[in-house]
Amino acid sequence: MTKHRLLLIDGSSYLYRAFHAMPDLRNGAGEPTGAIYGMVNMLRRARTDIAADHLACVFDAKGKTFRDEMYAQYKANRSPMPEDLVKQIEPIHAMVRAMGWPILMVSGVEADDVIGTLATQASAAGWETIISTGDKDLAQLVNSSVSLINTMTNESLNIAGVINKFGVPPERIVDYLTIIGDSVDNVPGVPKAGPKTANKWLAEYGDLDNLMASADLVKGVVGDNLRASLPWLLRARELLTIKTDCDLSPHLPGLDDLHAGTEDASKLRELFERYAFKTWLREVAPDTGKLSGEVLELAEGVVATTTTVRADILQGQYECVVDKVHFERWLAKLQQAQLVAVDTETTSLDALAAELVGISFSVEAGKACYIPVAHRTGETQLDRAWVLERLLPWLEDASKAKVGQNLKYDAHIFANYGITLQGIAFDTLLESYVLESHLPHNMDSMAERHLGIKTIRYEEVCGKGVHQIGFDQVDLATACNYAAEDADITLRLHQFLWPQIAENAGLCYVYQQIELPAMRVLGIMETNGIKVDTALLAKQGQTVGKRLLSLETEIHKLAGQPFNIQSPKQIGEILFGQLQLPVIKKTPAGAPSTDEEVLQKLAEDYPLPARILDYRSLAKLMSTYIEKLPRMVNPKTGRVHTNFSQAVAVTGRLASSEPNLQNIPVRTEEGRRIREAFVAAEGCKLVSADYSQIELRIMAHIAQDKNLLAAFAAGLDVHQATAAEIFGIPLDTVTAEQRRYAKVINFGLIYGMSAFGLAGNLGIERAAAQQYIDTYFERYPGVAQYMERTRLEARESGYVETVFGRRLWLPEIKSSGPRRQGAERAAINAPMQGTAADLIKLAMIAVQQWIETEQLQTRMLLQVHDELIFDTPYAELDRLREALPDLMGSVAQLRVPLVVSIGMGNNWEEAH
Repeated sequence: MTKHRLLLIDGSSYLYRAFHAMPDLRNGAGEPTGAIYGMVNMLRRARTDIAADHLACVFDAKGKTFRDEMYAQYKANRSPMPEDLVKQIEPIHAMVRAMGWPILMVSGVEADDVIGTLATQASAAGWETIISTGDKDLAQLVNSSVSLINTMTNESLNIAGVINKFGVPPERIVDYLTIIGDSVDNVPGVPKAGPKTANKWLAEYGDLDNLMASADLVKGVVGDNLRASLPWLLRARELLTIKTDCDLSPHLPGLDDLHAGTEDASKLRELFERYAFKTWLREVAPDTGKLSGEVLELAEGVVATTTTVRADILQGQYECVVDKVHFERWLAKLQQAQLVAVDTETTSLDALAAELVGISFSVEAGKACYIPVAHRTGETQLDRAWVLERLLPWLEDASKAKVGQNLKYDAHIFANYGITLQGIAFDTLLESYVLESHLPHNMDSMAERHLGIKTIRYEEVCGKGVHQIGFDQVDLATACNYAAEDADITLRLHQFLWPQIAENAGLCYVYQQIELPAMRVLGIMETNGIKVDTALLAKQGQTVGKRLLSLETEIHKLAGQPFNIQSPKQIGEILFGQLQLPVIKKTPAGAPSTDEEVLQKLAEDYPLPARILDYRSLAKLMSTYIEKLPRMVNPKTGRVHTNFSQAVAVTGRLASSEPNLQNIPVRTEEGRRIREAFVAAEGCKLVSADYSQIELRIMAHIAQDKNLLAAFAAGLDVHQATAAEIFGIPLDTVTAEQRRYAKVINFGLIYGMSAFGLAGNLGIERAAAQQYIDTYFERYPGVAQYMERTRLEARESGYVETVFGRRLWLPEIKSSGPRRQGAERAAINAPMQGTAADLIKLAMIAVQQWIETEQLQTRMLLQVHDELIFDTPYAELDRLREALPDLMGSVAQLRVPLVVSIGMGNNWEEAH
């Protein structure tokens, strides 16, 4: 008996990929045709390459599915279908039917579920099934009679193939996806748990159920994240599990009905002529003459790949430029193009030390080039100095618009060769960040999320770990495919992202007036760096080292035995086992917690937890700053150059890394001494300009509370004024303790603190804390109204906004229980933090522009929270002292004055 073979096409997966991968093809009437062409080409190849006696093309039906009912945020991060793709859906369906393919679309479920049901039915009937898809989720369907093939990449996955690609067998794919999450469908996994962690856990515990039951055994931060995610994981698994028992009877009497029909030559002729596919038209109508209307020659052969490395994005025309004639042709294209995507390949992620290896450009989707200049492979390539000399006028021409992915880095690379990159019109990293700050912004993730394209990863080209080679060791053919793709994808991403920003005035302002100009200023600050007194750090290291040894001896004596002070498990055994201290709270697994909050609470009554906290703090200070900072001094400049990242914090706050200069502890004497090691240049002093109580001022502006506005307008000490209101006493009789209470309440409410949290902070009964909160809201009713209004608006839209229109997304605001409560607290605080972040960026932009206009020698060095640090020559100190408060105070007009305090000193601690 002949065994039947069923070929199932995941139409919904491929139509998106075809649309975003193809150039903007149009027929003579101006109708978009790229997705149609890509889909038809793929189906024709599938019929040619895969022998099957039964087949179907499955698409998603319109409307919501059962998953939307389960989880309101399912696929919520997906943008609406592009209008040009919407216009091509019906023609695609018509074309597929005319080619003889049965089409299935079932309401209430997704194409994946229909495919899963058909594959299950086929297996039960003893059939073999081949699923043509680019969707990793379908790997869960693979078994001895079901396999996957990606027609665009020719990748084929049987059981062994799934294990080789994902590290787990098909039956564990759902567990694997549940752990890592699915960003495309907006299904969160375990934070910080990637494929390696998922593979490790499943190898150790077998499946998700056993992992969840053993969650208390998993160590580290990722273990904490796992335990925090336990209430969600079962729902996530259900969302990611493909349904295999859909009722298909209204659409399909039986599997035997899925047979290839005959092509409708008349209908195909009509469609091929309308959409200007002349090669295919000649196949169905050999005698056809010239087509009516304009025929797009680009439609012929555009899908043919130009590389053997990969072909999953319907690669266009990627050129490797290795001679001067070819280079001049591309230079002419750059000069004529309205917008060019630029990307550099280098020897290091450290922009100030990296050397240029090659440059890639893209002038239109599908067309890109790579110009290698320093590969050490012995292959012919152009001289780097000559290439940069020829490119310099274009690179420094502000009228030549350029787009890139994190162009701050590329600007540093060109600056290393004396070139100032001008004309930065767009940056896809920042476009993504402004649109959806809560999602990843690396190019690979964005390409998969928005374009449906799986890009070439750096590790695929250069290897991993100890076997990784530098990009300058990659052969030119491989390098070209990788580098040119980067430029190509960057341009496509911009074309997808920018229209969404441009249609919203708030997002447009944040992007054009804040983020893009701030990127330039951050590049200047990174180049400037800050001087570090390494000799002073060495002295501090000796002092802290002695203190650590002393603390270790004291801790072991208090414990009655030696133990690993850095081990939470051993600390728990000592505190709660041997010493029988009270258990403050437990971990999700039920063990006594030894986190910092617990130790701080215990430290109020017991000496050992207090000494452990002291030890932890000093040990972190030693390893993170005292020992590390001297090694990070740039030998060329003698300064430390931190990296400022814009697209990290969802609130818009900047992040500092290598080294992180924003988290230096300043509440301890040792922490403050670290700041003493950051010193002014010779002939200069460090100047600090710090916004005063900025988040409280923003709260007053947003809430429009009369009493709070009045306090700021009168220039009162707002904590003293709050204490007077809460305790019902005259302003001049407020004690220091009462002011401290008011300060905790003011800042606590900004962060959504509950009565329970306030009681813990102040060391008072919960009822008393609730009374303070009630009194506060009575005296400041506008604040209470703001909080309630914000909760409602956040639930309605899924995000809150800053004063300037930055959107702060809250993915869990429509959840239930603790997740929703946490999201509501974040909703209240985010507009304050986000607006403060916007203000400090606006201040940086304004001050840097003033420095340049006035041609000052002052250099902006650091931005830390609400503070800016400058290296200022003695002769310019008075000018900065006078100008900075007005410059920073006038970047926005709020209902309360923006107050800036100025400090000066020989080091950061003195200035602050």
